[in-house]
Amino acid sequence: MAPKKNPLNLNPLQLKTLTLLQEIARLENAPAEEPGGFKVTQLPHAHGSHFHVGDAVVSGRDATGLSNPAVWVVLERKGLVLSNESGGVVLTAEAMTYDTGLRDSILHRSDH
Repeated sequence: MAPKKNPLNLNPLQLKTLTLLQEIARLENAPAEEPGGFKVTQLPHAHGSHFHVGDAVVSGRDATGLSNPAVWVVLERKGLVLSNESGGVVLTAEAMTYDTGLRDSILHRSDH
């Protein structure tokens, strides 16, 4: 039997937020004390209707979950993020390997 797509039943906003956090964590490359986890210390700042994550451009409408406390509560409750006393968050190993299926659709990269 094939593994279930979206086994934690995250809603679209939660999936988009997790996708962005995964990419930010990959770029920061700051391993956490938790095995397989990565720290996220800084969220990108929007300018106009978009912001940059590494070499990708993200529409502001795809990032509304980053400022939505309810999304953070769910991600923490499901064991995907841990609060950090320094104000950042830690993405767990499960979060880093969770396939949201959205990476190519919300992280827009130039083809040149």
